Amino acid sequence: MTTVSFAVGSLNPVKLEALRTGVAQLFDHADVRAIEAPSGVSVQPVGDEEMIAGATQRAQFVLQALPDTDYGVGLEGGVLELKEGMFACAWCVIAHRSGSIGLASTGRFLLPPRVAELVRGGMELGHADDVVFGRTNSKQQEGAVGILTHGRLNRAQFYTPAVLLALARFVNEEHY
Repeated sequence: MTTVSFAVGSLNPVKLEALRTGVAQLFDHADVRAIEAPSGVSVQPVGDEEMIAGATQRAQFVLQALPDTDYGVGLEGGVLELKEGMFACAWCVIAHRSGSIGLASTGRFLLPPRVAELVRGGMELGHADDVVFGRTNSKQQEGAVGILTHGRLNRAQFYTPAVLLALARFVNEEHY
């Protein structure tokens, strides 16, 4: 059996767990690891374009830094403004060494007004969550989604469907 290798461009344990979970559902033999990779975007990405750019930069960096890795993965969380308020979501970009790209996003959820106010004022979402909800380093744990769902859906679980959907093109090559 051939082992396929993946690396996510972040040392955040949430992103590594999401990648491991998604890959395990589609590949019988896979090696999954993490390295630090720059996003090339602001610390708090705003809008789909900036999140996609950050995830793409991370995925491409992985492929350059780890020549033995088959797939580079970027997961970039951020916020976006709609008339209904500020929403949180993330994008996943998976780049194969051949040049093929898989792309998908998570769902989106409305942030509480006080959290949104802090983010609009320049604070990163994870820090705003920590301030409003009295947490420490929540972005590497349950994240806003976990806090707001009372632990029913944590950040890694929230990211996993985006990983699966970005991988779909690679397990259905004949259709892409």
